[in-house]
This record gives sequence, structure tokens and C-alpha cells, in this order.
Amino acid sequence: MDSLELLVHPVRLRIVHAMSGGQALTTAQLCARMPDVSKATVYRHVELLTSGGILEVDSEQRVRGAVERHYRLRRERAVIDADTAASASKDDHRRIFAAAMATLLAEFSTYLDRDEAHPTEDMVGYRQHAVWLDHDEVVELISDMRAAIVPRLKNAPAPGRSQYLLSPIMFPIDQSNATTETTAARNTDKPN
Repeated sequence: MDSLELLVHPVRLRIVHAMSGGQALTTAQLCARMPDVSKATVYRHVELLTSGGILEVDSEQRVRGAVERHYRLRRERAVIDADTAASASKDDHRRIFAAAMATLLAEFSTYLDRDEAHPTEDMVGYRQHAVWLDHDEVVELISDMRAAIVPRLKNAPAPGRSQYLLSPIMFPIDQSNATTETTAARNTDKPN
């Protein structure tokens, strides 16, 4: 299974999110973080991610006669690279987006189900803004967002820190203006 197939699944994405703090976790600890997912399902997906090279066994210890494994995320493997994304079909993009949205819904529901969840105090946000941008402005916006986000991806778990799920999503919602301009440009190139 390639990284696209491995990562485009809501449960596997949630496991990657849980592991992204750099800590090694057991499957039992992952089950505690995803109480809405059956233990058998978590174990099956941990095995798939491990055999696919996205998780690795960090350590093993005997606990009551069984071997307990601590897994660690291989961050460099837990991405859909630019070449794969560029060659993805429209149906692949639909699957990727659907898995991301299903994961986001499941993570948010799990958060809200916790007794200590306080959306206002936790500064939960889910605003959407429709903005008009030309190509250069899109590139600039993405660059600005990366400048704000990338340094924080290196933050490790520490006292006082909570893990947040940040999901920037951007796509054009209105192509009519671009289509009109393209059609007008084509029409001016045609002889009368």
C-alpha cells in the first residue's frame, strides 16, 4: 500500500494525529484517545501503518505475559508528497478531502465528548472566509500561512501545551470570473 492509500483513511489519519507530538504510544493509549473506535479497528490500522513504514516500533516490554509495543511516528513518511498530489486524479482528490473531513468531524466529536471540553475557553475556531485573490496573492497567502505554521510544527509536548488540530483548507469556489476572462481572451484572438 502506498502512502496515499495508507493515509487516506479517517482512523489512520487520527492515529497519525495522535502520534504527531513525537511521543511513543502503545495501542492501548491510542484506543484511549479514540474511544469511539473499536480496539480491534485501532490494532488493525496500527499494524497497517507499521507494515507501511509510517509507524515504527520504538520499544517493547513484557506486561503480564504479553509484549507491549510503543510505536513512534516516522514524520517524513506520514505525508502525501508533492509528486503524488500532483499526479492524483480528481477522484483521488475527492477521496483525500472526504477522509480529511471525516477525520476532522471525528476528532471534533471526540473533543466535544470530553467532560473538560470548553470550546470558548479552548479558543476553538471554525470560521470560513471567502476572499478574492489572484494567483500571486494565493502564493503570497500560502507563504504567509507557512511562515506562521511551520515553526510551530516543531513544538514538542510540554507542560502547559495542548495539542491542537489545525486544518487549513483552501480552494476556489467561484470560477465564473476566471472563466469569463479566459473566454474573452480566446474570443479576441479569433479573426472576425
